[in-house]
Amino acid sequence: MNIEIKKSVKPVKYKLAIDALEERLEQIRINKKKELIWILEHNEIFTAGTSFNEKEILDKSITLVKTNRGGKITYHGPGQLVFYFVIDLNKREKNIRKLISGIENTIIKTLTHYKINCFADRKNIGIWHKSRSGEINKIAAIGIKVKKWIAYHGFSINISNNLTAYKKIIPCGIKDRGVVNLNKIKKQNYKNIKNDLIRNFLYNINN
Repeated sequence: MNIEIKKSVKPVKYKLAIDALEERLEQIRINKKKELIWILEHNEIFTAGTSFNEKEILDKSITLVKTNRGGKITYHGPGQLVFYFVIDLNKREKNIRKLISGIENTIIKTLTHYKINCFADRKNIGIWHKSRSGEINKIAAIGIKVKKWIAYHGFSINISNNLTAYKKIIPCGIKDRGVVNLNKIKKQNYKNIKNDLIRNFLYNINN
């Protein structure tokens, strides 16, 4: 397997991570380094994708970091698993929709293993959970960027993170749905979820 897999134990600064992804992309482009999967956590930070709107900031006191990934405003913080990658689509199908479907299937299959039902939504990108009362909440956010057919950034899954932080923004620009984490849905041991996600992601990008 020609993909390097990194798992950071301590939180990684957002800018440091993005700079590292950009650098890896250039190294892959000139065949100097392997593709990358990097799982980590960030300290509390609000980031805005290329299609965000200023009206989606509800608390004007927050510091917002603008980034070149797709999508709108989201929050990262402790207890949220961030799954970054730098994957060369020149070696695979040059099909961005297929890559996004592969990410969606990776998350859904992984959470099914933990007996958590969830679904993708063509109108609202991400992975969603419907509660018994019919409430629909986001469990995972997806945001990618493609440059010279090399895809990077990735997705995040809420495991035990602070959900009140999302009240300061309109998460991903969606007003009529909320945000939830895995512990709120079902308290159980999620220790192996990183390995499950890696295994399912590798299968989905190579098939």
